[in-house]
Amino acid sequence: MDSIELAKKIRLHAIDMVNHAHASHIAGILSVADIIAVLYAEVLKYDPQNPNDPARDRFVLSKGHNGVAVYAALAECGFFSVDDLDTYGDDGSAFSCHISHKNVPGIEVSTGSLGHGVGIACGMALHGKCREKDYKVYSVIGDGECDEGSIWEMAMLSAQHKLDNFTVIIDRNRMQAMGFCEDIINTDPLKEKWEAFGWMAIEMVDGHDHRQLLDSFNQKHPGKPKVIIANTIKGKGVSFMENNLLWHYRAPQEEYYYLAKKELERL
Repeated sequence: MDSIELAKKIRLHAIDMVNHAHASHIAGILSVADIIAVLYAEVLKYDPQNPNDPARDRFVLSKGHNGVAVYAALAECGFFSVDDLDTYGDDGSAFSCHISHKNVPGIEVSTGSLGHGVGIACGMALHGKCREKDYKVYSVIGDGECDEGSIWEMAMLSAQHKLDNFTVIIDRNRMQAMGFCEDIINTDPLKEKWEAFGWMAIEMVDGHDHRQLLDSFNQKHPGKPKVIIANTIKGKGVSFMENNLLWHYRAPQEEYYYLAKKELERL
């Protein structure tokens, strides 16, 4: 399956799952869907029949509230049945509303406390570097997550140890739970900040362009960790959700669900 098809499937699964669970975070899930699709279709080295293969690449979704996108990608890539997604958010389901590794093959670690997942990913990369392993480590964070001090502690440590086996992707949709990032804590100029912390930084004009994403992943970064700043649209693919803060927490129910699904099916 190519990344374009996978991204569409992720978005359609996401609408169904969030509607079923009366859950939150649909807009952020839609903004990160293309990044997740390119990672799983084009970049990551993994074996769905052997999810704990020591040679696998590691992926950590630090913005764990968007875990639906990863659950959907894993199902479509054969880690478990697509039908299992129907239990998302149910009592006793393995698929919790913040991403969880318990009983879910392919998930490295449970996340959701912002700023923590990417620190764990840094530790995985450091372990690989020290042990001279060939695997690579990738982690997706949000631009609102960059408000957390632990992000910058991780950035300094990664640069100090020259973790060129480590890539961080920022889902830069310019919004967070309570408003626009520039109004909460303005982290601009973001690219220059990461460069000042010793990283190779790539800022993409369109974080939904799969070719741009793949080209960014393929750029070598010897001696430095790499950060990809992917400019995205919160709610991407659903016109009434795009750049609308309401859909950070609101669940798509009744007519909103059907309208959203109709738009996503036309992508």
